[in-house]
Amino acid sequence: MKRRRVSSRTVATMKPALVVNVQRHRLLTVLSALLFALLVIFAFLVSSRHVLHPKQDAQTAKNDYRVYTFDVVNEYDHDSFAFTQGLVYAGNDTLYESTGMYRSSSVRKVHVQSGKVLQLHQMEDKYFGEGLTLLDHRLFQVAWRITSGFIYDTDTLSRLGSFRHPMKDGWGLATDGKVIFGSDGTSTIYVMQPSTFKEEKRFLVKDQNKEITQLNELEYVDGELWANVWMTDCIVRISPLNGQVLGWILLHELKSNLLARSYKGVDVLNGIAWDNKQNRLFVTGKYWPKLYEIKPGRIEGQTSIKREMT
Repeated sequence: MKRRRVSSRTVATMKPALVVNVQRHRLLTVLSALLFALLVIFAFLVSSRHVLHPKQDAQTAKNDYRVYTFDVVNEYDHDSFAFTQGLVYAGNDTLYESTGMYRSSSVRKVHVQSGKVLQLHQMEDKYFGEGLTLLDHRLFQVAWRITSGFIYDTDTLSRLGSFRHPMKDGWGLATDGKVIFGSDGTSTIYVMQPSTFKEEKRFLVKDQNKEITQLNELEYVDGELWANVWMTDCIVRISPLNGQVLGWILLHELKSNLLARSYKGVDVLNGIAWDNKQNRLFVTGKYWPKLYEIKPGRIEGQTSIKREMT
């Protein structure tokens, strides 16, 4: 229904009671706008009290929904032919990396600053490498479309053995030093014993009661479980206690920047590595020519998530 604009001349010809009603309506409209503005400012002040640092108690913050952008601390070269599936910080400015694609999957050791591949184990052509984690001087890797994985020596990258896991598929792995977390491309996180890969429990990852599917590469960061979500350029921060989403980090600008610089073949964000000694966070993507050290930063509005996930 169209609303007729009331001019000052029209108001002057109205009956006194009607004039009072119009003025009262205008006053209520102004007061409502002021009240809404005050509520927005109050919400911002409350949210700004939170410290923007990865370290967080997952239990007390399970209802604290936060959205982050980021600052780039450093940019390093990365093998643009690497279809990155798993990324783990190894110490001494080196990373372990798992790459995918049939006939070109590998496990490799990479120097952070130069991007140089220091060691490489080529997987058999029939395997499609996926997530990777490091525990007790051994590397554990899963593979796509199979329910078994592989164990490697951290010094030589030689294969030491294999294991079977309860997941429907192998996508991501991470550890807190006690258990191993796994993802299979659904909304489920599996918690497994490192020695046998026997399932201890599983939980669904939910954001305000909505399941988050296609969980991919995983990393354990200061008491939280972080995951890439396939086909998006963001990281979801998860409580390892109950699967509640604690927040999101929006990283779409990294890929946009690479494309703007005329890099070809750049695929989705995938790969999270955490240096818990120096509190450094590294991210990259499939066929990305760059590896980034980033720092999560200022809070954004929730509408940013809706734009990113569509």
